[in-house]
Amino acid sequence: MKPTSSLFFGIPGSPARARRTLWSSVGLLYLIPVGVDVAHETAGRRAAGFVALAAFAAFYLGTVVSHRSWLDPVSPVTWTLFGGMAALTAVLPFAFGTSWLGLPVYLSLSSVITLPQRVAAVGPVAAAALCAVQCEALGAGTAATAITGGTTISLGLLMGAFRHSRTLVHELQEARGEVARLAAADERLRIARDLHDLLGQSLSLIVLKSELAQRDPARTRTEVDEIRSVARQALADVRGTISGYRARCLTDEIGSARAVLDAAGIALTVRTPAALPRPAVGALLGWALREAVTNVARHSGAARCAITVACDDRNATLTVEDDGRAAADPAPGNGLTGLAERVAEAGGTVVSGVRPEGGFRIAVTVPLTTTARAPEPADSTPGTSPTPR
Repeated sequence: MKPTSSLFFGIPGSPARARRTLWSSVGLLYLIPVGVDVAHETAGRRAAGFVALAAFAAFYLGTVVSHRSWLDPVSPVTWTLFGGMAALTAVLPFAFGTSWLGLPVYLSLSSVITLPQRVAAVGPVAAAALCAVQCEALGAGTAATAITGGTTISLGLLMGAFRHSRTLVHELQEARGEVARLAAADERLRIARDLHDLLGQSLSLIVLKSELAQRDPARTRTEVDEIRSVARQALADVRGTISGYRARCLTDEIGSARAVLDAAGIALTVRTPAALPRPAVGALLGWALREAVTNVARHSGAARCAITVACDDRNATLTVEDDGRAAADPAPGNGLTGLAERVAEAGGTVVSGVRPEGGFRIAVTVPLTTTARAPEPADSTPGTSPTPR
């Protein structure tokens, strides 16, 4: 399954790689003391030292940035760059001295970022072992060995835990999207089944009477009249059924919202007054609720959602809030734009935006005196219409 969203450190896409390059470059600041020591070397060693330092930085950044995603196999290019970095890490401290003993830290981090997850944990351990051997060979002392080796393995394991948690979050988000799609497909299947049951008998009767009219010309007029009657009744039944799906009351829409959000793994809290608004107002709020819940289930990544219905002497207000992720200044999508237009026709208002504590909030206020009917979208099944914010 291909990733569908951008995650920090490892999901495909230019923004993710740019962030990875930025943070990896910040880590190179810890090589500044090494550069200072190189600057005090003799001319020949100084030139060789700066070339070696630049090569190590290039291999390190190349290794981290070349890996497309934690979810993808490691490419041959990444393996080659990682091998070159490992070779420089092993050789340079012996060539230039103890100031270079921090290089295994970078090897530990890059191994966790780039290697397959099943073997990534080996990287920090191997890097720490290499560091211990170098410290011992160069006579760095017990304290320096302990500090450098401990830093190497602890930072590597910390990055490994971070990678594991981000991978789980990404898989959870994909699972939520899949659950929402399955819930929508199940609802469409239910509607199709109901319509099949509704029309099956009527269409079969029409076919039989058409055959009778064809075989017995004397009964043609009678059979045609009955066919017309059956067809009209079938059409009325279909319209009634579709109207029932598209203009259900607010109570039904709250029940559907509960089912969809529960399927998506989002905890729901509902607060309603003792007496819900009258049908005309409730139908419009029900359609607004359907749009809002679609956004929450498909796009928010929320863990909790709250639906509140309140009434005063003049207005009824529906509020839907979630604790998911939302852009600082989200552009309204087609769903919210259409909702605002139709609510405005009924004399109401729609206010939406990012909550100060995080997440998204939409509030729909409709006058209790409105006579507007809920609109009939092309596909009103909850959760089936991706209406981005």
